[in-house]
Amino acid sequence: MKNHSSIRGTIIYTSKKPERMDEERGREYFTLTRQSDDNIVMLAHCEIDDEPDVIRDVAMALDKNSAPLDCSVRLSVGGKFEGTGWMRFTDTYAELETFNQRDGRITQRLELDEPCKWLQSHPIIGDGLLMKLYDLSQGPGKQRVPKALLTSPDHRGASGPQYFKCGFSLVYVGEEEVTVQAGTFQSRHFQVTDTAGELPEEHPPYDVWVTADDDYVVLKAGVAGYMQTHYELTELVRD
Repeated sequence: MKNHSSIRGTIIYTSKKPERMDEERGREYFTLTRQSDDNIVMLAHCEIDDEPDVIRDVAMALDKNSAPLDCSVRLSVGGKFEGTGWMRFTDTYAELETFNQRDGRITQRLELDEPCKWLQSHPIIGDGLLMKLYDLSQGPGKQRVPKALLTSPDHRGASGPQYFKCGFSLVYVGEEEVTVQAGTFQSRHFQVTDTAGELPEEHPPYDVWVTADDDYVVLKAGVAGYMQTHYELTELVRD
């Protein structure tokens, strides 16, 4: 008897720049497995075609609230190996062992004054799980996530992997019905804001629509500003 459930799917990356409107610029294949202990294992293979092209493979385990347990990342940029690494989290520290082209072998241990609530490893499907940090009992509004970690401060996740500290805000807009290539769904609409001063370059406003259930599967997402990128769920299978 199977004691876990799985969600598999594909997300397409497109451009919304006028000169490239709706041009495919990448794709992502993912699996979310909810285990009998309520932990979730996210597997994601991500491809960005824009030069220099990026290929990222992520295996990340999270608890039911999306707090990270462990994560591994392998990254290629411009057709060449960029870095690989492993991360592990406890209530009091986060440790890391990586190797990348810029810095060679890296060992990090960060002492934590509270458990880490989020590790941004850069798959789009992970952006849906991030929204679990918003307390829906408070209704629409803005809530701050002051202490998160990233595997890369680069907006494409094209450096490292290595720990980078960051804070941001989550905005809950409300529920909406949305239609994407994978079908029509009831969704929750969120925004990620307030990254000024937190990253080497401020991230443009980011809107994310997720399934209005406990799975928080990304249905579509979009980044404004200079990026003008769009992400859309094209396939969804629940096992």
